[in-house]
Amino acid sequence: MARPGSSTSFFERAWERLSRNWKEIAFSGTKGVNLDLAKGGKSDLNHLKKNLKACLEARGGEVSARAQAAELGRLYLHQDAAGRETFLKTLAQDFGPRHEAVQAALENLQASPEGSKGYYAAERELINALTPDSIRVLKLFSSLPNGVKFLVDLRADLLTLSEQEPATEALSAHLKDLLSSWFDPGILDLERITWKSSAALLEKLIAYEAVHEIRSWDDLRNRLDSDRRCYALFHPRMPEEPLAFVEVALGDGYAGSIQHLLDEAAPAFDTAKADTAIFYSISNTQKGLQGIAFGEYLIKLVVQRLKSEMPQVRRYATLSPVPGLVPWLKTLTDERIASFLSTDHRKVLCEMSNTDTTVSALQELTRQPEGLLVSEVSERLKEPLLTLAACYFQEKRDDGQPIDPVARFHLRNGARLERINWLGDSSSRGLKQSLGIMVNYGYRPDELDRNHEAYMKDGRIALASEVKTLLKKAR
Repeated sequence: MARPGSSTSFFERAWERLSRNWKEIAFSGTKGVNLDLAKGGKSDLNHLKKNLKACLEARGGEVSARAQAAELGRLYLHQDAAGRETFLKTLAQDFGPRHEAVQAALENLQASPEGSKGYYAAERELINALTPDSIRVLKLFSSLPNGVKFLVDLRADLLTLSEQEPATEALSAHLKDLLSSWFDPGILDLERITWKSSAALLEKLIAYEAVHEIRSWDDLRNRLDSDRRCYALFHPRMPEEPLAFVEVALGDGYAGSIQHLLDEAAPAFDTAKADTAIFYSISNTQKGLQGIAFGEYLIKLVVQRLKSEMPQVRRYATLSPVPGLVPWLKTLTDERIASFLSTDHRKVLCEMSNTDTTVSALQELTRQPEGLLVSEVSERLKEPLLTLAACYFQEKRDDGQPIDPVARFHLRNGARLERINWLGDSSSRGLKQSLGIMVNYGYRPDELDRNHEAYMKDGRIALASEVKTLLKKAR
């Protein structure tokens, strides 16, 4: 979404600026090339390999290497999807580790007495030889303007290749390791985003929101009002690119409905009276950083910041979706439902769905969840469905982890399953995803370490009394 009058997205404008900046660097030390890699012509591929080798050799010194890298980057940016795939596959397949050097270093290591000077020299030699030439090339981009962001986006392209191969998967893994070292949480900055932040940053907030779509600029302004907070993590080399952000609502007690929480017509809450901070949306923004976790660090930093700035806030919790609930309900058999629900609850399911079996009843509900918005239906189905939801959070994967991905994230952080909210998300998406059910995960600073240890060691989930009561109603 762009402001009125903007003809291009911020993504397109960013690429245009990047290309112009690199053009100046490239033309200062090398001649431009125009290759159409999508066609896969032998001449174009040979020219690409020649340019990649020139980057590695860096015969003209650092300035020349930067110019070669800038020209390669411009070449990559001007390719279509097929051309970029050819570029990446060539880089992955033809510029891997130097196998002869690896073998020689391994032999030196095996021939050297362990602990000797020669042993450690051979060890370093082996590590150096195992580093793919492709990574050596990509490292050159880090010194270019916006080069770190370019590498993040390049890995995103690697993850979406139409045909994954061992070589490209290996390149993606190597690049992830490189980015992990550059994006260590210790060097990231936490910043608050407000309505006075730059228009470009606010535009990105709208585009990157992954949990609850920001529908308009008025919607965004409401989320940045006086009773709200929005915090984002930034890397020093990507100051205008949030890596992850969290949206927070300040209020009195746990929030149970995302529609009420995002109501633009609702008056702002007096923050001096706020005793609870609700984290209602957490979004990772950079696909190329997939597998590098920021959420846990972000939440803990924000809790520390709020504790310092608003000491009257005593409770910290999320209002979270339950994305796996409906898919799980669709797998249940009559026998399994009978193991969870009492006879009365099963009878209610069948009566309200006008079906003969509980499986058919759940199938009907998941097919037409809008019926839950009818008050009579909602009131009668509330208890059996909340009971099933409580049982859902006890279900484990083969590795002992909960089957719900959001639960895995928060429970691993040491949170407690605080409350299960009926019709917490009455939107079409919320009804289809979880029959409208949302949950609160409580972040109690003095319990986080204990809960985390119990969860990671024994798989024990910290449960509030309200959730335990629901489980007692289950068979």
